[in-house]
Amino acid sequence: MTAKPPIFATLGCRLNSYETEAMKELSAQAGMGDAVVVNTCAVTAEAVRKARQEIRKLKRDNPGARMIVTGCAAQIEPETFAAMDEVDLVMGNTEKMDPATWQGLAGDFIGETEKVIVDDIMSVTETAQHLIDGFGTRSRAYVQVQNGCDHRCTFCIIPYGRGNSRSVPAGVIVDQIKRLVQSGFNEVVLTGVDLTSWGADLPAEPKLGDLVARILKLIPDLPRLRISSIDSIEVDEALMQAIATEPRLMPHMHLSLQAGDDMILKRMKRRHLRDDAIKFCEDAKKLRPDMTFGADIIAGFPTETDAMFENSLKLVEDCDLTWLHVFPYSPRQGTPAAKMPQVNGKAIKQRAARLREAGQAQVEKHLKNQVGQTHHILMENPRMGRTAQFAEVAFDTDQPEGKIVPATIKSVAKNQLVA
Repeated sequence: MTAKPPIFATLGCRLNSYETEAMKELSAQAGMGDAVVVNTCAVTAEAVRKARQEIRKLKRDNPGARMIVTGCAAQIEPETFAAMDEVDLVMGNTEKMDPATWQGLAGDFIGETEKVIVDDIMSVTETAQHLIDGFGTRSRAYVQVQNGCDHRCTFCIIPYGRGNSRSVPAGVIVDQIKRLVQSGFNEVVLTGVDLTSWGADLPAEPKLGDLVARILKLIPDLPRLRISSIDSIEVDEALMQAIATEPRLMPHMHLSLQAGDDMILKRMKRRHLRDDAIKFCEDAKKLRPDMTFGADIIAGFPTETDAMFENSLKLVEDCDLTWLHVFPYSPRQGTPAAKMPQVNGKAIKQRAARLREAGQAQVEKHLKNQVGQTHHILMENPRMGRTAQFAEVAFDTDQPEGKIVPATIKSVAKNQLVA
């Protein structure tokens, strides 16, 4: 009887989704079957709770399958998952991307392997070289160019799950994107844990802007290049030049801002102040007037007063942010912020709601301003695509999936443009 292919469940970030696709390939190459693999997130205590809940559910649904737990939560607190009766193996973030691990697991590993195979992530000095061609929709592919983080923000546990910053060499990245373009992808998104630190560990210490310029120069057939979340204080001159001169670099950037009050930013151990964020957004808009920004903002960070929160709320307009990711603060054991004086839970919830309202108002304003304009839409499915600024566009007739189509915006409906 042929073994069923493994079942994969992914929790957390886009990078986890990317790595799940890589694990699918690695497990298939090893001929592994009859297993459930849960790729966990550790960003909050709630994320770890959800991981345990998902493991129990999947074990109930697949009682005969071997249960493997990996990802950031498994890396940071392997003992939590090793203690669960449902779990057969806990695997670290380095091990999950190693073909040798999957070859070793292809047999009947129960009882033959240690229950925990988690190495010291801080000792890892290279990114995994297993690159996948085509994760994402048929129109858009995601390319991991960097992993890990050298910074130690007081609210964040992720460096202990991902390790220090490591960069994929530019030549490897360019070769992969060439393959993606040849396969028909019209947009590539560069991803990483701390994207703007790309290159610091490579010879000559190139910057992210150098990588962007190299990709666009060496791959003239790539229609669109997009950058995922960045730390605006680390943006280099070459990247600003690309914003100004490269129409194939998409005018949408997601910024890791986290707060709009200087004291809170210092207590978070962020590397920028409020005015730095505002200046970056103003400078980028001068270079590229159609630029839009998304941002991460935390509501209710420890010690945040009403006045401090108002500074974060005002930042939404001051930076002209459009797409907000609002995170109500919750303490993460093992981080310095968890030991700071906490904000009342009801106040956190109210502040998060006000931030979301402000974000929604900005989205509505942006969408309204697009009516009557012509955009080039990358089609994600026959009836929906996205503008260069990442706004969703709905069509009432089928369009060619994966293609870029020009369309005039007629109206707005339910947070979507209609073309």
